Amino acid sequence: MALSLLVVSISFYLKVMVIAFSLGLGAMPWIIMSEILPINIKGLARSFATLANWFFSWLVTLTANLLLDWSSGGTLTIYTAVCVFTAGFVAIWVPETKGKTLEEIQQFFR
Repeated sequence: MALSLLVVSISFYLKVMVIAFSLGLGAMPWIIMSEILPINIKGLARSFATLANWFFSWLVTLTANLLLDWSSGGTLTIYTAVCVFTAGFVAIWVPETKGKTLEEIQQFFR
């Protein structure tokens, strides 16, 4: 128990969540947009993805304190479930783009 509490307290001091989010899910919309969207819809799609990203960031910020007051463990369990769902979604639905042309990537969605 002491080790778990130490890890959690260090992560709060080092702002691990902010760093992990910035390196992981935080950049996901912009990475996906730059690699898989066709030129003719890129502007509109970027606007929509940016709106969705900021909306969900606002939603998490709005509800975090309410959820933490309800249950700290429950809040972190919900966030864990969302991360697991997102990892599964990316693994199943987001195509690998390394070494592929835009046309080859677009074929994946047809």
